[in-house]
Amino acid sequence: MDDYLMADRLVCRLCGADEVTFFHADDTREYYRCRECKLVFVPQQFWLSAKKEKAEYDLHQNSEDDSGYRKFLSRLSGPVISRLNAGAHGLDFGCGPGSPLAKLFAEQGFSVELYDPLYRNEPSLLEKQYDFICATEVAEHFKEPGKEFQSLFGMLKHGGLLGIMTKRVLGLQAFRNWHYIRDSTHVSFFSEETFDYLANQYNAELSVEGNDVVLFNRQ
Repeated sequence: MDDYLMADRLVCRLCGADEVTFFHADDTREYYRCRECKLVFVPQQFWLSAKKEKAEYDLHQNSEDDSGYRKFLSRLSGPVISRLNAGAHGLDFGCGPGSPLAKLFAEQGFSVELYDPLYRNEPSLLEKQYDFICATEVAEHFKEPGKEFQSLFGMLKHGGLLGIMTKRVLGLQAFRNWHYIRDSTHVSFFSEETFDYLANQYNAELSVEGNDVVLFNRQ
């Protein structure tokens, strides 16, 4: 039985609340929304198999020398770097097979560890503490966002920064026509209200940086 089913009712995969309501359906999947933390998520029966999911990831080609992609990533790296002290050490969580993001930080004198559950699975890295952690285009893939964010905040030093890049839910009408939900590997969708919930849950100061970047400063 799915751990997130309670008395035939879906339970939120972020906060565990059972106040979950139907939000939208398209030709391939259903989407539900939590009334407590406002997470929109795809139930487990609509997830891709691990093999099919990795095959989708293998199609991504993001070179560290691609100027367009570097500019895209700088929307996250720029605000993080501007807040770091000299010598800060970070983690690129969900980096994929390579890490253009780590190169951006290295060019500014900051060292970054690389972790990815599929491509760079080194569990020892998840036992360390970091001055900053970045997750770019990763959170939308979280199947268990409650556990993932608990891990991320647990690795963050007090005063540290967690940077998340993911596009945000703006409302039902926009969601229905949103290209973001067409990617079958995207299963969790966050609104600003969801990030407010996380900030309160983990005693962090939230900073919204544009339409797809947020920073958490752990207090």
